Amino acid sequence: MSRGEHQNDKRASGRQGGRFRKKSYARGNAPIKKSLAPGKSADPDLIRLNKYVANAGVCSRREADTYIAAGNVTVNGETVTEMGFKVKRGDTVRFDGRILNPEKKEYILLNKPKNFITTTSDEKGRRTVMELISNASKSRLVPVGRLDRNTTGLLLFTNDGDLAKKLTHPKYRVRKIYHVVLDKNLKAADMKKIREGLELEDGPVAVDEISYIENSPKKEVGIEIHSGRNRIVRRIFEHLGYDVNKLDRVVFAGLTKKDLPRGHWRPLTQQEIINLGNIS
Repeated sequence: MSRGEHQNDKRASGRQGGRFRKKSYARGNAPIKKSLAPGKSADPDLIRLNKYVANAGVCSRREADTYIAAGNVTVNGETVTEMGFKVKRGDTVRFDGRILNPEKKEYILLNKPKNFITTTSDEKGRRTVMELISNASKSRLVPVGRLDRNTTGLLLFTNDGDLAKKLTHPKYRVRKIYHVVLDKNLKAADMKKIREGLELEDGPVAVDEISYIENSPKKEVGIEIHSGRNRIVRRIFEHLGYDVNKLDRVVFAGLTKKDLPRGHWRPLTQQEIINLGNIS
């Protein structure tokens, strides 16, 4: 047999019925489902399913392969057990019935200055807090709660929707402390009224603690509150005839402004993220 005939014979041995045989990567007799998102691996809109699951914070990529093989993961309602399966943006991926978010969770803490509104966009063209963290992440982050335009201090941004809902839900009583500067000294009798609870137009409001700021005029007070109602701190003092000249949030959910100048941001530390996750 000539060299050319030998090579032709080797190529022919890989065929069956005029077609190349395909290797099966299934384990045992388990069927392999076809990819719901066919395309080239270089497509930026495609991501391996195990990476998708890992990015969602469920487990490591290696562990994700085990869960996928066991049938714990569905894509667009279909169970997928294929190793190397790729999903695309817009696919609905569930792990044990729970919808997953493939983005790596990020947490940014901003010390907000005045004259920025807390919204992701503004139709009136006003400056928003998103400008201040524009280079913090490529992910779509949103503010947790809000501070009004003239209020300064701590504002958290994240793409972790579950945590954001938790931190803004009244049942978790998330701790918030404000430094308030009034237009005049706060009377002791009015401080007592605030401490005992006030009835505002939209219902009663209670504070956790209120006190004068040590070594400062009595128009400066610290107030701790867990209510997330709109402009609640300003409204408490306005109800008693005071104007709030300055309002600064100095503590939010255990986070502080230490080493964070006004107008600057920083990512949370791993320990801070763990602490937030333990809020209950």
